[in-house]
Amino acid sequence: MEAHSTARIAFQGELGAYSHQACAETRPDMDVLPCATFEDVIDAVVSGRAEQAMLPVENTTYGRVADIHRLLPGSGLHIIDEAFVRVHINMLAVPGTKLEEVKRAHSHLVLLPQCARFLRTHGIEGVNAGDNAKAAREVAEAGDRSTVALASELAGAIYGLDVLARNIEDEDTNTTRFLVMARAANMARRGNEGMMTSFVFRVRNIPAALYKAMGGFATNGVNMTKLESYMVGGAFTATQFYADIEGHPDDPGVARALEELSYFTSELKVLGTYPADARRQIKRQMQEQQTT
Repeated sequence: MEAHSTARIAFQGELGAYSHQACAETRPDMDVLPCATFEDVIDAVVSGRAEQAMLPVENTTYGRVADIHRLLPGSGLHIIDEAFVRVHINMLAVPGTKLEEVKRAHSHLVLLPQCARFLRTHGIEGVNAGDNAKAAREVAEAGDRSTVALASELAGAIYGLDVLARNIEDEDTNTTRFLVMARAANMARRGNEGMMTSFVFRVRNIPAALYKAMGGFATNGVNMTKLESYMVGGAFTATQFYADIEGHPDDPGVARALEELSYFTSELKVLGTYPADARRQIKRQMQEQQTT
């Protein structure tokens, strides 16, 4: 009898990357498949080498991951889940290293500014690395106590490094939103925290097209949580919009809003309908408390 193989989820980066952390937290029953690029992640699912893909789309400190918005519409995959992952940045060192020995910290260009206060306080030079987990692996291989990596605790555990300083990020709310994608959509699911729908569209070449296109969401009581524009095809005139809304296309208000949107768009493509992450509600409640 042939043994059942464990499903795999693909992510961009090396073992120990924050995308790997997202997989471990949200898909602990799946094997992971590290990939060099976002394109490779998508191809792994399309080709059947993995069942799902874990892709970062935005970070509360860094902003959106532009490459993902460009790749999603043509990927042929469907969003089936979202995951909010708290990004803790840790100083990983060769075992036995003392903080006063550290002269350089290697990490991705995006992470270094997020730890600027800690590095400045301790007189440590930030050195750009292509990948956080790769930096951790290289620090472990070099065995140099004067050089550390800024990465996840998971990377430290994988490469045998000590956590010399934990959670050194300047902002204590640093969170990345990930999308989980698969070959087939699952429109029948309903989440306890509500549903989200993501789509891309291009407006028709008529006056006030975007204003008119958005009007249907307001009049039908549909909350739009994200609307971003980006150029496609290398032309300033070819603008595509990416949007997230609360609700399911089968909900009457959402159905009416999408129907109205179609009147003012030349292209409209739903990328996925999926349960809202519980941390989305927690984040909203915190924002509401701050404004009251």
